[in-house]
Amino acid sequence: MPLPILIFFVGHWIISVFFQTFFHHRYGAHRMFTMSKGWERFFHVITYLIQGSSFLNPRAYAILHRMHHAYSDTDKDPHSPRWQPNFFKMMWRTKVMYHDLAWNRVEVEPRFLGGYPECHAIDNVFTRGWIGPIGWGALYTIFYLFFADAWWQFLLLPLHWFLGPIHGGIVNWFGHWFGYRNFDNGDDSRNTIPFDLVTMGELFQNNHHMYGARPNFAVKWFELDPTYQIMKVLALLRIIRFSSERALEIPAGATPA
Repeated sequence: MPLPILIFFVGHWIISVFFQTFFHHRYGAHRMFTMSKGWERFFHVITYLIQGSSFLNPRAYAILHRMHHAYSDTDKDPHSPRWQPNFFKMMWRTKVMYHDLAWNRVEVEPRFLGGYPECHAIDNVFTRGWIGPIGWGALYTIFYLFFADAWWQFLLLPLHWFLGPIHGGIVNWFGHWFGYRNFDNGDDSRNTIPFDLVTMGELFQNNHHMYGARPNFAVKWFELDPTYQIMKVLALLRIIRFSSERALEIPAGATPA
């Protein structure tokens, strides 16, 4: 595989999932840290530019994720392998619910509302309809036309188009089906791998479901959450501020699995 294609694919994967866990998940859905309005708008724009065709509406993402925590692995969970054992059916159900939320087609419980970043120009103008996704897809295709040297490399293109849903599918499927458990928290959440570079810490689902407000998803000495390490640097640079120093600690009284 040509080096430019390899760098583009791996880089797009890693950077996209970083901004999804940093901006959409830890900031938008959980408010694990704060930042100025200027930095919020900067990260909103950069997240869109990086994720391109797979950018997710932060409001819809936050509501869907809060529902996932509130109803984890029950029949009301938007994405649970326990209730949707077919991976593709689970993702289709998530897609339908996401679009209903993004287009304000359904009434939302008040407890799931508020606290998420919003930017009308990006969230509603550029990401609704087909113009934005098709435009980004065309740019990815042009890059491959310049650098790919074999037909099979074009099979990677659909992954670029749908990176956001792919990352979400990996986390919600494997994170509630395969791996080890540090805590018995009443659902099926699991830690899939102890060093999670694939989804930048998102596959520490058991830890995260136990401590939903804790920005460091790693708990045990052998676990490493790459996104949290980057967040510590951003905090030192005063770009972000952790919402509570106590949230960085592991609360006492947790029940081991």
